[in-house]
Amino acid sequence: MAEDSDLERTEQPSQRRIDQAREEGQVARSRELSTFAVMMAGGAGIWLMGSSLSGQLIRLLHDGLTVDRELAFHSDLLLLRLYTLSADTLLVFLPLLLLLLLTAAFSPLLLNGWLFTLKPLQPNFTKLNPIEGISRMFSVNSLAELGKAIGKSVIVGGIGAWAIWHNKDAVMELIAQPAVVSVPHLGYLMWMSFAAIMGGMLLIVAVDVPLQLWEHNKKLKMTKEEVRQEAKETEGDPQVKGRIRSMQREMARRRMMAEIPTADVVVTNPTHYSVALRYADGSMKAPIVVAKGSHHLAAKIKEIAIANNVPILEAPPLARALHKYTELGETIPEALYMAVAEVLSYVYQLRRYNKVGGARPEEPHELPVPPQLDPANEEARPA
Repeated sequence: MAEDSDLERTEQPSQRRIDQAREEGQVARSRELSTFAVMMAGGAGIWLMGSSLSGQLIRLLHDGLTVDRELAFHSDLLLLRLYTLSADTLLVFLPLLLLLLLTAAFSPLLLNGWLFTLKPLQPNFTKLNPIEGISRMFSVNSLAELGKAIGKSVIVGGIGAWAIWHNKDAVMELIAQPAVVSVPHLGYLMWMSFAAIMGGMLLIVAVDVPLQLWEHNKKLKMTKEEVRQEAKETEGDPQVKGRIRSMQREMARRRMMAEIPTADVVVTNPTHYSVALRYADGSMKAPIVVAKGSHHLAAKIKEIAIANNVPILEAPPLARALHKYTELGETIPEALYMAVAEVLSYVYQLRRYNKVGGARPEEPHELPVPPQLDPANEEARPA
């Protein structure tokens, strides 16, 4: 049962899934929206260019019905005249045809925006499988498309039949009216019928567009396993990422250990924390932390420091404060300047003693570490 539920497409598609489908040309399409846009563009074009179209068509009809005697006896001239009239007719309708062509080409942008891909044009021989073709013919999607086609026919046909029935008396009156009156009246009846039919198609579009968007989203839904797999591909396998982080920490620790021999002093807790400091007078505004660690790592820092003759000073409050409030490669906080200055003064005196001899310097005690920077004071403070 768990495997079955995991294979169900219950998860919303990710943006990556949507982008991949879009690259392959899989977007929501509404034929009804394109049809509605083309018909509206055609109606608007006829409305705006109607007077010019009618005038030019009347002229072409007059020229076509006017036949010279010479044309009647010369078939070559008659064919040339027919070619000229056909070309003139095409030029008359060319603006309207271009408007319809541009509308048909750009109407999908209303739903999907700009999309250009050649993947849908690539040959897919699986579509030639007759068994799959028959299964698609009798699929639920095909039955839904058949139901929508019947519904559209009923709506558009019903509106058309209503327009004819409602205006049957006016149409019959056109026979008795003179041409000057009947032609404009016929144009008015046609425009009213066209508006009624387009109103019905607008209703179909209002239902079809959300339905197509819902079906497209449903096709792109993902299973829980697909979501997990995509997360691995985009963000990386958690085990691999953990291994990489572990390797990065190990490399950082090795670099840190390599910096310990360059330190001026290692301040310890003595067993819990170790912090290595370095200061170059004139090139640094304050000492920096080159290494720090706790417990086992603190012991390792002390071991490397002893092997490289780096002085070690036990100063628990300062070691705790430096470990908590500093990062590798950063300067120490200003509040610890005085305490670290005493430590470095002791280190310089110790170096002089090792070179020249004399009285051995005493290790500093009671370093001026602000109580609020000592984690031990925070832990002992009552909640």
